[in-house]
Amino acid sequence: MIYTILIGLIAGACAKLLMPGKDPGGFIVTILLGIGGAFLATFLGKTVGWYEPGQTAGFIGALVGAVLILWIYRVVRKKKAASAA
Repeated sequence: MIYTILIGLIAGACAKLLMPGKDPGGFIVTILLGIGGAFLATFLGKTVGWYEPGQTAGFIGALVGAVLILWIYRVVRKKKAASAA
């Protein structure tokens, strides 16, 4: 669990570097999304059988999960902002 959070912190920072732009929540929210990405990658990896019970996603999996969640977050925030205007 702690390993997943640490990898998520690093993956969130790297995702921010890979997907530059202004995020509505700032850098802290991006890091939290990275942690969520690490948990998402772990969950999906276990679901499809890539990881054994007790294993967590590695850095690459967490980075992919973080980029995916960051992209979804930006799409949702953009739609929310457009509907509010």
